[in-house]
Amino acid sequence: MRVLGVDPGLTRCGVGVVEGVAGRPLTMIGVGVVRTPADAALGDRLVAIEQGIEQWLDEHRPECVAVERVFSQHNVRTVMGTAQASAVAMLCAARRGLPVALHTPSEVKAAVTGSGRADKAQVGAMVTRLLRLAAPPKPADAADALALAICHIWRAPAQNRLQQAVALHTPRAPHATNPHATKGRTA
Repeated sequence: MRVLGVDPGLTRCGVGVVEGVAGRPLTMIGVGVVRTPADAALGDRLVAIEQGIEQWLDEHRPECVAVERVFSQHNVRTVMGTAQASAVAMLCAARRGLPVALHTPSEVKAAVTGSGRADKAQVGAMVTRLLRLAAPPKPADAADALALAICHIWRAPAQNRLQQAVALHTPRAPHATNPHATKGRTA
């Protein structure tokens, strides 16, 4: 499975592509950051993020996109920018028919480090170890994007099995019938 992880942000939007399957060594395909100038108009910044993500999708051809779920923050302005960048990533994936998975920061931290309260340095260190890199990716947004991709690769098989089990055991609603229709009626 090849996953594009996106750590959304207006100034720095982390992107990272990881390939592999759960239980086997993973491989980093690419990592980087889509940057926008803080003094640019919001619309221009969103277009720049879209163009950057589209380039990553074109170049790396992921099978799915994992995006950090926007989590409540104290700074409303920061959360709005994060949500806007997140929406752009989801739009780019949807336009191509790629599945999108959303993971909370604590889910990603727990998957990669074993603790949902890990700090950025711990996430970077584990990403470095798991992908057998010489040094942690910089800035932290890039390492976070790789962590998102790793989290999704590891969690997707279990999530798929859960969804299948729920679908098998969920009673289906009976088909609605038209009480006015009769079979074989002729006029």
